[in-house]
Amino acid sequence: MPLLQFDTTLSLSADEKAALAEFVTDVYTEQMATTAGHVAVSIRAREPADLHLGRAVDGPIVFLDADIRRGRSVDRKRRFALDVMAYFAETFDVPDANMKVVFTEHQGEQMMGVDRVGGEWDGE
Repeated sequence: MPLLQFDTTLSLSADEKAALAEFVTDVYTEQMATTAGHVAVSIRAREPADLHLGRAVDGPIVFLDADIRRGRSVDRKRRFALDVMAYFAETFDVPDANMKVVFTEHQGEQMMGVDRVGGEWDGE
C-alpha cells in the first residue's frame, strides 16, 4: 500500500482534491506497475508559515512524501515524481523551485491493511 502524502500551501477545493487524488493514483499505478485499489492519498492544506524550503520563490509550495514498497527503479520513481510536479505546475502554477518529492521505501511486510500484509515487489 503506497501512502502518498501531500503538504501544500494551496487552498484546494473538494473537487480539486478529488481530481488530484485520481490523477496521482492513475500515474502511480502506471509508473509503478501496480493496481489502484491499495493506493492511499492524503492532502493536507498548510498555512504559508508551516512549510519552508530554502530555494522557494514566491508562490505556493508542495511537498510529496511517498511511502512505497521497496524495489522500484530510480527511473520509475523519477518519472512518477516528474509527472506529479508537472501536474502541479500546469494546474496550479506552482513554481518548479517550490516542489519536492521524497520517497521512503519499506519492506513489503511493513505495509498492511486489515485484509493482508504486503509482500515484496518483484518487478524492476
